[in-house]
Parts: sequence; structure tokens; C-alpha cells
Amino acid sequence: MKIKLGVIFGGTSVEHEISIISAVQAMQSIDQNKYDIVPIYIGKDRTWYTGKMLMDIDIYKDFEDLKRYATKVVLYKKDNSFVLQKLGLFKSVVEELDVVFPIVHGAGVEDGSLAGYLETVGIPFVGPHVLGAALGQDKVVMKQVFASEKLPIVDYTWFYDTEYLNDPKDILKNIKKIGYPVIVKPATLGSSVGITVVKDEKKIEEAIEDAISYDSKIVVEKLVDNLVEVNCSVVGNYDYQEASVLEEVMSTDEFLTYKDKYLGGSKTKTGGSKGMASTDRVIPARLSKDLTKDIQETSKKIFKVLGLSGICRIDFLIDKKANKFYINEPNTIPGSLSFYLWDPSGKPYPELLDEVITLAIKDYKIKSKKTTSFDTNILSNFGGLKGAKGVKGAVKGKLNS
Repeated sequence: MKIKLGVIFGGTSVEHEISIISAVQAMQSIDQNKYDIVPIYIGKDRTWYTGKMLMDIDIYKDFEDLKRYATKVVLYKKDNSFVLQKLGLFKSVVEELDVVFPIVHGAGVEDGSLAGYLETVGIPFVGPHVLGAALGQDKVVMKQVFASEKLPIVDYTWFYDTEYLNDPKDILKNIKKIGYPVIVKPATLGSSVGITVVKDEKKIEEAIEDAISYDSKIVVEKLVDNLVEVNCSVVGNYDYQEASVLEEVMSTDEFLTYKDKYLGGSKTKTGGSKGMASTDRVIPARLSKDLTKDIQETSKKIFKVLGLSGICRIDFLIDKKANKFYINEPNTIPGSLSFYLWDPSGKPYPELLDEVITLAIKDYKIKSKKTTSFDTNILSNFGGLKGAKGVKGAVKGKLNS
């Protein structure tokens, strides 16, 4: 009997279309002899849809047309099954699912929001759980975690939009202390959206205002000299990590832009982008064996420190002249799931996908054996607030303990 696999993608982030590309690529590569694929698309209006036509990239050329043919659904647990139920007057069950595979990018989905919902429902799923996903999305908190683990990061400062709008002087002074040139980033976005390189003070305010248009939390980093960008993918969980070969990413700018990542020269059969697979790259990266090994080992440590699971891609910045590397950021559910880094590592895409789905089911079974609640009900003999042990009194609706 085939495993019913729900593939979730879309969402409200600026990386919506990139998620669609990544998901369609994956659905075309998943072993359909082993898995019965159920596409689950989250529209920009947060409505969930299903239907086999969602496996075809062409249907996304017109989102309104898509909504007329796909079925609106909700995901929940019914009895001992996980189901997609049709919305509307006749709330029939459309599909039963065994496991889900979120292939989502950006805020509102990849940041732990979707993982939290799936954990609440209780369904097994591929990828990071809430904490790992949240840490991987917030560029400020992840740097604070990396610093505590003595992992290499560039000098940076950060602030909220209100702090800057109310009194920018101190913030601009802190940026000046870092030293120009700097790179200004929205703290919780991905795909290089809202990022600007600033070479001097004249352009810094414009760059900050652009970042603020995307996010309320901003990070400003020292730009690495003699920059070379390399990426490493990691597969595994808290107990096991495997690193891929490294890629050296060829950018047409001072950093890898949204255009470099997703609007490169490579195209699909339908004329659309191949996502991260369309980026110009050199595999393996042109680095020494020692530096390559150091980056791979650091990648595995990052994966473990953040408590990630499934497939991650970790991006690094190298000062080629100084032969030093710094962590740029982890991508907890990377574009194209980094399949192009695993083919050269001897792991074809269908095999990679099967591995992480199997890992998710295994982790679910292990977690199910842990004690997460008690059969006893301490409220069964509850005599009200006055009779509750550990509660000294209730005064004017407030509990005093």
C-alpha cells in the first residue's frame, strides 16, 4: 500500500512563487510507486487547496483560474486519521494523509508558523520543528545563538523600525562603528529580498527605509572583503547529520541577489525559472580540501545547534584573501531543496526525498514513545479555586500564588 504524502507549499510570504517551483520540482521527483502524492497549496489569501492539477506548474500562471478548479480544504485530525476536509455545505473528507512534506519558504510558513500548526494537529511531517524553523528565519536571533556557540559571524548591529523612525542617530552611529561598506537586510526574509549593499553614509538611510518596507526588524552587517559565496547542504536530524559537496555561487553583483537565485538563464520546459537550480554555480567549490572540510563540519554543527531536521542549506561568506569564512544564514527549507548539491554527492533527488520522508516517520515514532501528557486528570476532583492545592486565593479575579 502506498504512503499518502501531502506536499504543502505556497503561503503569504514574498517567496510564494519560489515555494511553488520548489514543490513542483519535488512532486515530479518523488517515487510515485511508493508514495501517493497529495498536493496542498496555500494561496496568498491563506486559503488551502488540493487537487492533482496542482502538480502542474502551468496552472499557477493564473491564480484565479486555479481557484475555480482546485478544492478548498482544511487539515485536521479526525478520530485516528489525518484528513483534508472539503469546505462548504457538504464537508466531506477529500483525502486521508499519513505524512506531510512542507516545501515552503519565508515568513508566515517556513518560520515555524506552519510547523506549529502541524505539531498541534499531530501529523508526522518532514523538516524542522517550531524552534529550529524560527531560529533559522530570524537573522538576529540566529546570530546570537551562533555567537554563544563561538561560531564565525561578521560584525553586525540590529534594530526595530520604530527605534530607527523615532531616533535614528544612535543607530547610524552604531553602523558607522562597524565600518562601511555594509549590507542592510530585513531580519526575517529570505531569497535576498530587501537587501542592499551600502558603500558610504550617503545611501544608508535609503537602504534602511527599503528594508523597513519589508520587515519591522533590521540587521546591518559588515560586508566581507574579497567575497566568495559558498553553500553547503545538510541532511539529517538531531542525531545524524550528513554534509553535501560545496557549491561556489557566481553572482553578477556584490552578493547573491533574488535575480541571481531565481531569474537565471536556466528555464523549465514551460518557460519558467528552475528556482535555485537556475543559479550559476561551480560544483565542487574551488576551495582547498582543509577549508572545504572545515565548512562541512561547521555546517553539521549549525544544523545540530539549531535543532534542524530534513534538508537544510547553509550559506557562507568567504574572505578569499584572508582564507576566513563566516556564516551568512541557514535556509531551513531551501529553494529546490538543494537537490543539485546532492546529485554530485551520489544521492539522486528521488533518493534524497525518500530519505527525509522516511526520517520524518522514524522521528515521529520515536517522539510518540516519549511521555508528553498524563492519563490522570487533576481536575476530576476539582472543588473550585478555593479548594485547589497550590492556589492560596483568588482576589478580584486574580490568582495570588
